[in-house]
Amino acid sequence: MNTASSKMKKWLAILSLCVCLAACIDPSDKPVFSYKQANEIADAANISADGRLSVISNIENGITVWDLTQNTQKYAWNHQGEGINVVTTIHIAYDNSYVVTADSTTFTLWDLTLGEPEGFWRIDESTIRDVAVSNQGRGILIGRSNGKVMFFEPKTGRRLEFLGHQEKVNSLDISPNGFYALSGGNDYVAYLWDTRTGQVVHRFEHTSRVTKVALDDQGRYAFTADSKRDARIWDLTTGREISNLHYMARQRIFTTAVFSEDGKYLLTGSPSKRINRWDVQSGDELNEWYVSPRENSQPPTAVVYSVAFTDNQQVISASSSGLTEKWTTHE
Repeated sequence: MNTASSKMKKWLAILSLCVCLAACIDPSDKPVFSYKQANEIADAANISADGRLSVISNIENGITVWDLTQNTQKYAWNHQGEGINVVTTIHIAYDNSYVVTADSTTFTLWDLTLGEPEGFWRIDESTIRDVAVSNQGRGILIGRSNGKVMFFEPKTGRRLEFLGHQEKVNSLDISPNGFYALSGGNDYVAYLWDTRTGQVVHRFEHTSRVTKVALDDQGRYAFTADSKRDARIWDLTTGREISNLHYMARQRIFTTAVFSEDGKYLLTGSPSKRINRWDVQSGDELNEWYVSPRENSQPPTAVVYSVAFTDNQQVISASSSGLTEKWTTHE
């Protein structure tokens, strides 16, 4: 009887904890605002760090740039002239000056002030996995399936190849000034490295493939997540782990991640509609939202391509449904 009673108490405690966690997180699928920015499935999207711009790629309509403060379209581009648009990777510079778009073999640098392309390049060796661009378009990162990462300066023509990875590169990020890069790959490692010298600053090890990385734009933190259970936040000064995100699932895949300007929060998106806000220091989950699926889609799901914090206690998302949506954080 004592053993049975003890087990019952443990189960009740676990149930109580789960109920408490559910109440604290308060998942929601009702955005404050929702904007349709692609008529069909969006193939890629990126939201600027300040939440004011979005760039959407669609196979039918090409690439469109949107002013999110007015919900108006600024530009309409095509990555390869009149050819079919197959852009699957987009990154907006931190200062909203330039954006880089890429398909599997080519990448283009666009001037967001003039709305014109500044350069078009082709990669002959392996395929492009991810791209990133620094302020004023000074430096572009290209991660490839052969494990190499190229840092390229369009204005000077300087190129540097980072050869630290032994297998396919999955995710990249670059500091706003272009001096530091973060890359993660199938070799279970993420590296923070100096784009001026190619030297490794920190090595972040995982027990499975590193699928997503993100740098804090203020230079304080790095986020690295693998294909199993670890999603870690690191101190860039010391290289030490600050927290490992806490969640009940055995696996969580992340498609996007950004840090808040004050450094308190991390915002992530997933391939299954989910957006989450996390406490950086503890790794605790604070909010959860679900983006809207495309109308009549089966199954009714959507990939969250990009997320950002705004100035007024809201977060914003862009997903494969072609929708850009805003959510309230409920502090």
